[in-house]
Amino acid sequence: MSVLFPTKPTLTGQRVVLRPFGAYDIEAMGPILADPDVIRLTGSAHTTAETLAASAGLDARTRSWYETRVDQPDRLDLAIVDRESDRCVGEAVLNEWSEADDSCNFRILVGPAGRDRGLGSEATRLLVDYAFQNTTLNRIELGVYAFNPRALRVYGRAGFVVEGRRRDALKFDGEYIDEIAMAILRADWESRPAG
Repeated sequence: MSVLFPTKPTLTGQRVVLRPFGAYDIEAMGPILADPDVIRLTGSAHTTAETLAASAGLDARTRSWYETRVDQPDRLDLAIVDRESDRCVGEAVLNEWSEADDSCNFRILVGPAGRDRGLGSEATRLLVDYAFQNTTLNRIELGVYAFNPRALRVYGRAGFVVEGRRRDALKFDGEYIDEIAMAILRADWESRPAG
């Protein structure tokens, strides 16, 4: 098996630290994953009622999944930790690696304690920078639902470019929502303005 991420780094920014999941971080993910906005914006439910029914506790399967992330050489799952409080507020992930294409997927989720403070923006930049500086990746892609304008702004500022739209990709509360396809290429990253 090929290895894209032989080590799991700790990345430090001004506002956040991205680190491999420890027990404290895993425990914090329960309420984050149960947050109605996280559930809705990730397309993990199809009705508001479903978003409100989630349990804040982690089941054994989910807990085990987080505990094994450090052992996965083909993906990078990092806890987003608010430097101010030293609390995990979400996760940033590079997954779905295609070795043949030098590409992977990016996803991020931030719970209520980490929103509207620039933590997600910094986490996105840190992980994209790390990927292009330390791997042979040429392309990092993502999908974001059209009812998430905050994420669209964050990704755009980080250098992701809109490539297309999957029309009516999600049905939520009876309304069809488009998914926006975005990507950043190594050439985009290398040519971005300083700072």
